[in-house]
Amino acid sequence: MKTLLLAAALALMPVAACAQSPVSVPGDHGHAHSAFQSGRFHVRVEGEGRDIILIPGLSSHPDVWEPLVARLEGDWRVHMIHVQGFAGAPAMDNIDGPVAAPVAEDIARYIHEQGLEAPVVIGHSMGGTIAMMLAARHPDLVDRLVVIDMIPFMGNVFGGAAATPASVTPLADQIGAAMATSTPEQWRASATASIVGMIQTESLRAGPIEHSVTSDPGVAGRAMRELIVTDLRPELAAVTAPTQVIYVAFNNPGMTPEITDSIYAASFANLQGVVLKRIDDSAHFIMLDQPDALADAVNGFLD
Repeated sequence: MKTLLLAAALALMPVAACAQSPVSVPGDHGHAHSAFQSGRFHVRVEGEGRDIILIPGLSSHPDVWEPLVARLEGDWRVHMIHVQGFAGAPAMDNIDGPVAAPVAEDIARYIHEQGLEAPVVIGHSMGGTIAMMLAARHPDLVDRLVVIDMIPFMGNVFGGAAATPASVTPLADQIGAAMATSTPEQWRASATASIVGMIQTESLRAGPIEHSVTSDPGVAGRAMRELIVTDLRPELAAVTAPTQVIYVAFNNPGMTPEITDSIYAASFANLQGVVLKRIDDSAHFIMLDQPDALADAVNGFLD
């Protein structure tokens, strides 16, 4: 399952009318941002129309969504989450403790306070985990859910089919600690190698490499540990939003597309009516490697 989260393995080696208008926030990269106050993330807001929330993955930046945003059909007000501690953003409230679960809770607060009416929520990788948490724990807030290249229990990646959160905790602790204590040189080397494995299109790697390198190793390490030990499979039955899961074939030796399909089907067995869609000839960042195919799948699902 290397294409799913190669970074973890390498780390072992070293709208509603009442919604508030976006404002320009000094120091927040020059984009228009929501006035929403959170120490967990800030939000770039673009466009007008139906609300859609985009959540990037571990150590990623909202920029990775631009190919999809440019291809969305219809009128959308896009809310792109930038998690604190990732891609140059200061850690703030993510300086200690879990990351994904608190971010999910603050996104729920964002939806309430900004007056969003049942937005579409799309998450990639760790963002997919956050999106699943949001849809399972606040089912009334999500109209449709799209999960991109993420399974509900990453522990299976490291501990096999029989893994449990308890059985993978020692390894998760090791991975998280190794990431958090990386030297700047080790961090840059592992980030570069990880992105090379997760993006096939060589010309598109520079930005995501820089996003990873400028992420806080401590935040990334604790987030990775949290992802490995979090099993959302029992919670999937609580999701009421129509859900699409888009993924790529695992590229490990002996893995076939059909085996990948069966793994995803088993992983999401508790989610009634889930639509599973495999996109071929792509690595983990499908929005970069296969932007047209991803947009076709998303637009078709949202139509």
